Amino acid sequence: MQLFVNDLTVIDFSYLCPLRGMVGESWIVDVLLDGGLDDQNMVLDFAKVKRTIKQTIDAVCDHRLLIPTAHPAVNQSQCGERLRIDFDSRVGSMHLCCPAQAFALIDTEVIDFDSVNQFLLQALRDVLPGNVEHISLTLRNEQLESPYYHYSHGLKKHDGNCQRIAHGHRSPIKIFRDGVPAPDLEASWAKRWQDIYLGTEEDKVPVEDLPFNDTVSDDSHWGFDYMAPQGQFQLAIPKAVTEMIPHDTTVELLAAYIANELASQQPGCQFKVIAYEGVGKGAIASAQI
Repeated sequence: MQLFVNDLTVIDFSYLCPLRGMVGESWIVDVLLDGGLDDQNMVLDFAKVKRTIKQTIDAVCDHRLLIPTAHPAVNQSQCGERLRIDFDSRVGSMHLCCPAQAFALIDTEVIDFDSVNQFLLQALRDVLPGNVEHISLTLRNEQLESPYYHYSHGLKKHDGNCQRIAHGHRSPIKIFRDGVPAPDLEASWAKRWQDIYLGTEEDKVPVEDLPFNDTVSDDSHWGFDYMAPQGQFQLAIPKAVTEMIPHDTTVELLAAYIANELASQQPGCQFKVIAYEGVGKGAIASAQI
């Protein structure tokens, strides 16, 4: 007997790529279970599917930075009680010192659907009841017709996992100018924020104040450092793949940031921005000067 649940969850995360650097992603997860019927004549109660499987997937992967530990560009070491990750990519080196729960360490050279699938299946094997003989997952992107970008960020004021300094999203954007769709502007922002790190101005610190100052400098990298409920988060990332934002990077403020910038560039026009945060959620902001 088989039981399936489509759209079980969406995992929002970032990962390290030797070509693209730090990449924000949002993957939809479908699940298929094989097994016999239990004493309720079910393979598994749908409530337990959502509670057990979804919670396990979210706990080990969601809002984390996924590290391909078998890739030669990755170096991990202790940073006091925290974990330090150093990574070389084509767009520059990236350095983090964070609590361990900020990362998912995956024994692979590349982060992709297959490697993450195997990582999640390993985590699920110990939490399923005995009558479930096999579980398979499908990881997939949302099919999008409008332009989208990949961004990473951290929200130090958030009391949940969004406080982690390097998690991200794959997000579509819709822009209306005077009530008319503006695909040219959507494409422009999708290009501008392709594989971008959105840094908050108040979290910026000199790189020399970070534990990576023997490796990088303020000439090439931005430094970020903040305390949050889960601990201290530190990051040095190339300036070329970072945009400094003058406020927090919640999706509400990002939508307003885009709308205000568009309005300042084209006075007299009314702009409405629908900015998504991953799949099926986001914020709407309007501006006119």
